[in-house]
Amino acid sequence: MVSHVEGLIEKADEYYEKRNEWNCKDLDGRILATLFFEASTRTRFSFESAMYRLGGHVVSLEQGLSSSAKKGESLSDMGRIMSHYADIVVIRHPDSGSVDAFSKYATIPIINAGDGANQHPTQSLVDLYAIYKEKGTLSNLKIGFLGDLKYGRTVRSLVTLLKQYSSTFSFISHESLVISDALRQELQESGSSFVETRDLKGTLPDLDILYVTRVQEERFESKAVYETVKNEYILKGEDVHEMPHLTILHPLPKINEIDESVDFLPHAKYFKQAEYGLYVRMALLNAMLQ
Repeated sequence: MVSHVEGLIEKADEYYEKRNEWNCKDLDGRILATLFFEASTRTRFSFESAMYRLGGHVVSLEQGLSSSAKKGESLSDMGRIMSHYADIVVIRHPDSGSVDAFSKYATIPIINAGDGANQHPTQSLVDLYAIYKEKGTLSNLKIGFLGDLKYGRTVRSLVTLLKQYSSTFSFISHESLVISDALRQELQESGSSFVETRDLKGTLPDLDILYVTRVQEERFESKAVYETVKNEYILKGEDVHEMPHLTILHPLPKINEIDESVDFLPHAKYFKQAEYGLYVRMALLNAMLQ
């Protein structure tokens, strides 16, 4: 897996270095279908922009509003049909396991752009590339994860990749939003070094990367429970201004977990991280259609 990931990073870097030369025809004539049954900004538009930047074409569906899913069509049937209309599909769906169902009879490449609280693998590639660009390495880094570690699919996907690079993890969250038993077991079985804590300020000085996630209201069954934890951690400029070594990432959108005072500090790389997503997704589309 590591070699494939590093190959994508290398290709993304090629596109990044040529970012002012938009005459690429690597996927000339190919068609991407973006099927989003759940709201998205960065993931959807970065994939669509990536396809256009590569010389291809896009057909899209937003939040499933105009699809036969409203008539009861199964995801597996939809995957079978879309295989005739596009060369590759990017799909996001609110249910865990939905992308597997969609892919069951599909005959073209399918990219998971997020299936509920399960996985968001392409975001983890973006995050990995951002870490590489900002730190110059992926190895032996001390990485903190702050916020929603229970429902945050980006955390689960990124940790799965980073444990291949001897990273040390600190998981910082409210007690109701700690990492899942499955992820904890995965880390233990891999021999990864990690701690779980509620102490943000005591953990910050030791970190190379702080990866912040929002508390996701849409994942809570009760709004009352969400209200009790949403403001537990708010990162402020004063918390990090004396830590020049620290890089702050966030998959976005951010709500109130990062104060605006942080946005203008050199530590804050989450807007650049979103830009990196374009080049990573260009590399991914190219790799899957060549």
